[in-house]
Amino acid sequence: MSGALIDIEGAKGEESDETARAVYEHPLPVRLCHWVNSVALFVLIGSGLQIFRASFMWIYTATGLFYLGYQIFSGNYRQVLFLPRDLPGVWPMVKHYFFFGAKPAVKEAYNPLQKHAYTSVFALGVLSVLTGLAIWKPVQFSWLAYLMGGFHWARVWHFAIMWAILLFVFGHLVMVILHGWSNFVSMLSGWKKDPEYHPR
Repeated sequence: MSGALIDIEGAKGEESDETARAVYEHPLPVRLCHWVNSVALFVLIGSGLQIFRASFMWIYTATGLFYLGYQIFSGNYRQVLFLPRDLPGVWPMVKHYFFFGAKPAVKEAYNPLQKHAYTSVFALGVLSVLTGLAIWKPVQFSWLAYLMGGFHWARVWHFAIMWAILLFVFGHLVMVILHGWSNFVSMLSGWKKDPEYHPR
């Protein structure tokens, strides 16, 4: 379960100023889905013009469903789901990241802007699968294409969603760089050293 906190003593067992804090921020299912979907996404984008090779989408879809199921049944979704109460915190984070404003106090593993981004990209992932199905099998999923305004519009939506996801990926990489090496390592090990927030 994420949120577990431990103290890591200094190499020689010195006083508390040599003690680092670490929090188990990313459970194994989350890390696994993150890396599998990262690979699947770039394979899909690379093969997007070769629609008959799009069967790799089943890995993308299955991983997404597994991730959703894990988030719901573990309760882990609470740390990434964007809620109305998070809305006031978005603009201060935008000012901090893009306009060199003061850094708002960090209270949770994910700040409001990150929650907004992760919730939005999950919705984009669902839409990418639905629009992908509509253009992959236009006869079998004609009803789905109809809901999107027809086959042509399904293709337009699919292309626009792809670019929106790529924009998220770019922003995500920038945030990883800005938040430092320990942020990247935490997505490999699950543990984040010296988090800026205090887990509940």
